[in-house]
This record gives sequence, structure tokens and C-alpha cells, in this order.
Amino acid sequence: MKNVLVTGSGGYIGSVLVPKLLEKGYSVKAVDRFFFGVDKLQPHPNLTVIHEDCRRLNESHFVNVDAVIDLVAISNDPSGELFQEVTYEVNHQARVNTAKLAKKMGVNRYILPSSCSIYGFQDKDAIVDEVSETNPLTVYAKSSEKAEQEVLPLANDEFIVVVMRQATVYGYSPRMRFDLAINGMTYGAWENRVIPLMRDGSQWRPMIHVQDTTDVMCLLLEAEKDKINGEIFNVGSNRNNYQLGPLADEIAAALPIDVRIEWYGDPDHRSYKVNFDKIVQTLNWEAKYTAADGALEIYEKLENGTLAKTEQTITLNWYKELIKWHRVIKEIDMYGGILEIDKKKIQNEIYSR
Repeated sequence: MKNVLVTGSGGYIGSVLVPKLLEKGYSVKAVDRFFFGVDKLQPHPNLTVIHEDCRRLNESHFVNVDAVIDLVAISNDPSGELFQEVTYEVNHQARVNTAKLAKKMGVNRYILPSSCSIYGFQDKDAIVDEVSETNPLTVYAKSSEKAEQEVLPLANDEFIVVVMRQATVYGYSPRMRFDLAINGMTYGAWENRVIPLMRDGSQWRPMIHVQDTTDVMCLLLEAEKDKINGEIFNVGSNRNNYQLGPLADEIAAALPIDVRIEWYGDPDHRSYKVNFDKIVQTLNWEAKYTAADGALEIYEKLENGTLAKTEQTITLNWYKELIKWHRVIKEIDMYGGILEIDKKKIQNEIYSR
């Protein structure tokens, strides 16, 4: 397991995972459109950056690849609902195609980071595990479940397939996101001394720090085949199952400032409490971080100026911004430029008339 292809490598999780893999001695093929900038990955002699859309991967991308970590996704519910067709193409169809290409090209191991959101809404007393009935409510969750259902049957003795159902991720990343629960709460507390909280605060969510979930990805690259092949693992910790109201209280208590909670929106009906015993018992892995740890980490970076909220840190806003500027540039582009133009291109067009 020395050569790893990572899709979505410039994203929130990918920009934490790739440096970690390089530090551990892996060679990495980092595949992404890099909507949020290629600068999120620092140059490294064992890093190959591949600017490509996951929907256009082909056999050549998998030559000499030992393992694939298929992170790519339209990565939150608001984006999934606005771009429904694209979300199914990327989160479902492209990931299934990537798994099939990997298997065809002799890749040994395929890791699919999916989501606990596929549990959707559960009875208030239920604690769901990997064999519980799922109930995906959003396009993001439904497309993730479809990907799971089609990649797991590809597993055999030569092709290891494992699914990670990740809890909601939080913590600092070079491609920062403030549209995630704990991150957004922390930013509100830092900026306005207010934690914004969607009503009514009783809904359950499992949480996991981005360092913890990327540690699991590294672990799955080396885990014994018989322990993981064809398996689904909930990735998180029982300690980090939170009702959102008490979660906000924990964040407030962790920060060195006085904050208050401000409610917004209609009640969120997604609620699921997750059992994480399987990963502990099978792989002897436990999460290191709590919500308080992640909140304090983000707060300190905001305080010292190494982190700021920008358009890029709200995923849907940035997609909309890119689409707007793509339209503007297409309308005014002429002869290969805006103010500066390609004179050779003008000459070639004149001569071809």
C-alpha cells in the first residue's frame, strides 16, 4: 500500500488527509477539480496533482495505484438539493465508476467515505448500528447510500472494499468549512458572542474531528483484509453523540468568552444517534477529539489571525460564486483574454476566413 489515489483531495477532508499520507511515506495521486484552490495542498516530491473531474476518470489514472480513497462529493445538503442531478452524478455514479475502474486495473483496496446521514430520521430511543435500517432524507444522503450499495458487491479476495459512514465532521482544515455544525457554532461565538442553533436542539447528531476520520482512512489502508473486506464501519465515537442543544452548551463552556445561544430556522427533523462499537472492537480504534477540542482549536486560529471566514468557507456560496463568474467571463472573453488578448489567435482567425 504505497501508492494511493485520493479523489476530492483539495476538499475539507482531503486537504488534511493528503499531507498525512505523505508524512506516512505514501505516494499520492491527488485528483480534484480544485474549486477551492490547489494551494490547499503544498508541493511534495511524492505528490502528483491531477486536475480532473471525477466523472471523467479513465484507466490511465489507476496505473500503479495500490489503493483508492474516494472522498469526492458534493458535500452538504444545501448544495445537494440545489444541484440534485450533479450530486447523483458525483456522489453516486462517479464513485461507482471509480471503484469499477480501480478493480479492473488491479488496485488492491478501495475505501468509500460515506456518511451517517443515511440514517436520516430515527425513533428518539433508537441507537443505530451498521445493520440498522437506513432512512436517507436528502439527495446527499440518498446518493451516498446508492454508492455504498453498488461498491460493496465488487469486493472479492483481490479487491478489498470498505465503507466508512462518517459522523458529521468538524475541526480545522486548510480548506476550511464554516457550514458544518461545530465549526459554524464556533465562528458565531467568536464573531458575535452568539452560537446560532437550529430549532429545536433536541435532535441527535454524531460528530467526528477531521483528524480522527483521516486517521481511520490511514488505518484502513493497512488493516487486515479479513477484518474490513466488504464491511461498513460507523466512524465516530459514542462520546461524540450529541443533542444539538447540549452540544452548543459544551462549545460555550470550552471557549474563554461569554456566549449566548440564538435559535433560527424551522425544526430540523433529521435525528439519529449512532453506535460506534464495531470500529472499536474490530480495529481497536477510538476517537481522540471532542467537540470542545475542535471548538477551541478553531477559536484560537480565529483569534491569532491564521483563519478567517471567506466566501470559500461556505460551500454553497462558493459554488454559486464560481457559476456567476464563469458566466461573466464567457460573455466577455474574446481572443483568449479579457484586457490582454492573444494576438496569434487573432491572426489565425483572420487567415482562416
